[in-house]
Amino acid sequence: MENLRAMNISPLTIALLGLLIVGFIVYVVFTVGHRQKGFPPGPPTLPIIGNIHQIPTTGAHLKFTEWARNYGGIFSLKLGTGTAIVISDREIVKNLMDKRSSVTSDRPPSYVSHDLITKGDHLLVMHYNETWRKIRKYMHQFFREAECEKRHIILQDAEATQMILDFLQEPDKHNLHTKRFSNSIISTLLFGLRTPSYSSTHAKDLYDIMERWSEVMEPGNTPPVDIYPIFKYLPERFFGNWISRATGVGTDMERLYSNMIARYKLNAQKKRTHECFFDMLSRSQEKTKEFTDHEIAFIAGVQLEGGSDTSASILTALVQAIIHWPEVQRIAQMEIDKCVGEDRSPNWSDFNDLPYINAIMKETHRWRPVTPLSFPHCLSKDEYVNGYYCPKGSTIILNVWGIQNDESIYPHPEEFNPSRFRAHKLLAPDYAVSDWKLRDHYSFGVGRRICPGIHLAERGVWLGIAKLLWGFKFEKVTEEGRQVEMNINPKTGYTDGFLHCALPFKCKITVRSEERMQTILREFEQAEKIFKEYTGDQ
Repeated sequence: MENLRAMNISPLTIALLGLLIVGFIVYVVFTVGHRQKGFPPGPPTLPIIGNIHQIPTTGAHLKFTEWARNYGGIFSLKLGTGTAIVISDREIVKNLMDKRSSVTSDRPPSYVSHDLITKGDHLLVMHYNETWRKIRKYMHQFFREAECEKRHIILQDAEATQMILDFLQEPDKHNLHTKRFSNSIISTLLFGLRTPSYSSTHAKDLYDIMERWSEVMEPGNTPPVDIYPIFKYLPERFFGNWISRATGVGTDMERLYSNMIARYKLNAQKKRTHECFFDMLSRSQEKTKEFTDHEIAFIAGVQLEGGSDTSASILTALVQAIIHWPEVQRIAQMEIDKCVGEDRSPNWSDFNDLPYINAIMKETHRWRPVTPLSFPHCLSKDEYVNGYYCPKGSTIILNVWGIQNDESIYPHPEEFNPSRFRAHKLLAPDYAVSDWKLRDHYSFGVGRRICPGIHLAERGVWLGIAKLLWGFKFEKVTEEGRQVEMNINPKTGYTDGFLHCALPFKCKITVRSEERMQTILREFEQAEKIFKEYTGDQ
């Protein structure tokens, strides 16, 4: 005070400054963190923090589903000065995310994923801009339905054949075989480089990096820097060295993806029957130079990640389901046996004759979605949704778990019941663009951000399910005369990061007959010839 007087500042000025400071504090306390009038309803807020204290660090999708039952298919959460809009209603998803996708296709700020880990070059977290459109164009061109139907399906069938051989030879490593299967498909299609074993270095490194990224992004592992940017300037050692851990993941990502591209270039002179993605991209890059080396590395990376984990996780969840509900397994095998027999395994030409397998695939996606909260979108302008005001910049969270566990649509949603989808004869892309009442599941996202690999993934998972059920009987393990129960509880039996995957579990897998075993061995000999068409190996 004496110092202020010495500066010849009048008491009136001091009083006014004090009032301004007090007024600002009052304004912050009574506005920041509060839900404004006209917003979607939601749980009660606290000043400054809003609802941050109520969002659990694990199982957020379960809490959001509980709130949806109380507040409806659209509700809001206040995150400091920001707003999150949570959607758990299929009709609202269609009307907002699909029909108004021009304003819902951006991503919210993510200092950790966008700035630190990927430097903004990863398609999943990239903002909705011209670079995003160019990258998507290349992906659509290579993975469009016609290409999947004509060329990629040949490789997928061969890789599925190796997968059932792997199940035959090492049944206790079943969770690794599904990972090898999905990783080898995408790695071969991108670079002409297969993953012949689950111990292949590039596959092990990829899954390790993806796990570390998921851990970094788990609530509580990094400070809420997107809500309170001041955390950028505080010593990271007080918060688990979060910046170093994030940048470490990004460095390892770039190194792995760049090494894969370097291996592709070394093998580029090999004569392959089937062109790979980087053949196409390299020709264009020579002419246009439209992407930096870092962008190209992450063009590879986003496809490796997306193609490696989701399909593997769905197949692993499928194994759990058919063991826990053996009647599903029995019905599926009856359908397969009537159509296929023992002298060959199912292939893509059997799709129309095996509708129950398609229903099983859809029910697996519904029952255990790999991304139960999808990936957040961001509103690029103010919108009104069902009469509620949703301001520009709001984060939009698609509550996939809540939608797919809605008891009014799926009675007893915790039960695995493929009969729910008996009337769904087509694949997911057809229902993604149809009437919202017909949508089968939301595993591939919504709007313009829908997964560009949807056609490839659907065919690969279907082939995997059909061949596994054709070849094997899946049962609970018996130890000391008693069956060992699997943990299928979504709270305790699954990982709790961005990806929702089954924790390792034991099961008994036996080939269904000697004839089927011989068929697997014979078909793998043919598969090895097909692999060479894609890799150019002699």
